[in-house]
Amino acid sequence: MTSTKLYTAIYVVLFVLATAQVAVERAGYLSEAYWAAFAVIMVLSAIKALFVVGYYQHLKYEPRSVSFVMLGGLLAVLALTFAAAYSIS
Repeated sequence: MTSTKLYTAIYVVLFVLATAQVAVERAGYLSEAYWAAFAVIMVLSAIKALFVVGYYQHLKYEPRSVSFVMLGGLLAVLALTFAAAYSIS
């Protein structure tokens, strides 16, 4: 079983990443670097998602086959999202 210290550390990391996202968002609105700020926010969001999936949803401790099933579901959602976006435009 994981310790409370680990979950507290992960919570602090997630809090710091979320604060960094807000700071980047505010800086992106103030300057012409909107798309650069958007890219940074997306990378920070992906890192946060990996922490949440890995530790809070306990995927890190599951067999790799479960991770691949989750990855397949993510790819299917992305494919459907891109297909819907393409058909709208």
